[in-house]
Amino acid sequence: MPLADLLPRRLRYALRGLAHRGDARYCPVCEGSSARFHPWGEVTPRPDAICPRCGSVERHRLLWLHLKDTDLFDGSRKTVLHVAPERALEPIFRAHLGDAYLTADLSNPRAMVKMDVTKIAYPDASFDVIYCSHVLEHVPDDHAAMREFHRVLKPSGWAILLVPVTVAQTEEDLAITDPAERLRRYGQDDHVRRYGPDFKDRLEAAGFQVTVTRAADLADDAGRTRMGLTPAAGDIFHCTRER
Repeated sequence: MPLADLLPRRLRYALRGLAHRGDARYCPVCEGSSARFHPWGEVTPRPDAICPRCGSVERHRLLWLHLKDTDLFDGSRKTVLHVAPERALEPIFRAHLGDAYLTADLSNPRAMVKMDVTKIAYPDASFDVIYCSHVLEHVPDDHAAMREFHRVLKPSGWAILLVPVTVAQTEEDLAITDPAERLRRYGQDDHVRRYGPDFKDRLEAAGFQVTVTRAADLADDAGRTRMGLTPAAGDIFHCTRER
């Protein structure tokens, strides 16, 4: 095994950052500059995508800009549910939020609890904040998951629910179970649909009020280039409960 693979992940990113010193790119997550972002992507690597210092990708950097406009880090105690915790974000959330922070996943052993998002084993109005990114495209009954997120969110709380939006109108056929056909139809062999902008309609049908924020709402052209906020960053779906 190469020596680099034995180093802790964040140390590897730090060493890469030193190797790519410069200021052409800036990551708002780790507040570090580098000469460039690295290619990244499970199926087709995207150029200029991943921060060599912290491992954030486009959607994480856009999320971080959005979070600065919320009350997440205002110092008050908030119960936060983070579904499918990303390695680039989990340590930062944990440091800021302390014991009120809960990670959950159906299969990831790193998560604090095992959770099926269509049957969340927590009482109504349990969480002040819910963050779930790029999970619902894997969930056959995404409507049930959205209703569950709505149920366990406090009336005064908010949720950020993100999915890749890659088509003009959501496409799905739950009869398709062959991984090769899912890869062809939906871009990944464990996806069950492609979402369109009508994802917002699905969230509203579950009872949420939804505000959509795009990269252009948070940064000018030069800022988006420097932070690598390409179209792959997607949109922020910020959800509150109807009261």
